[in-house]
Amino acid sequence: MPQPYSPDLRERVLVACARGDLPQVEIARRFQVCPATVSNWRRQEREEGRRAAKPHSGGVPSRLDAAALEVLRQLVIEDSDALLREYRERLAERTGVTVCLAVICEALKRLKLRPKKRPFGRPSRSGPRLPPSARLTASR
Repeated sequence: MPQPYSPDLRERVLVACARGDLPQVEIARRFQVCPATVSNWRRQEREEGRRAAKPHSGGVPSRLDAAALEVLRQLVIEDSDALLREYRERLAERTGVTVCLAVICEALKRLKLRPKKRPFGRPSRSGPRLPPSARLTASR
């Protein structure tokens, strides 16, 4: 997967565009980036300038604050075999914050905790249920 361009490269491209002595396509060729990338960077710069130069935050802030994360940590300590939906329901009961399962999963990853992968029940059919030596003796 390609790596994102560095902020330094973006800044140098935008400075070259601001000088206005070269066409956008030539600037893209000189810095070895796609012309659409140059166009997108210029558009973002214009839009950010209209928004009173607010720095880009990188996404929507999490609905789970530090207190909610601590409650989630306690829930996992109390019952480490619960499913994500069970954690979600218990968290909503204790904090009043309702979030989707993906948010719970990401929060557990941030806390370096592992959720239970599937409910108790029939084992997966994708792999052997018994070690090979036990299968040989069980089939006789």
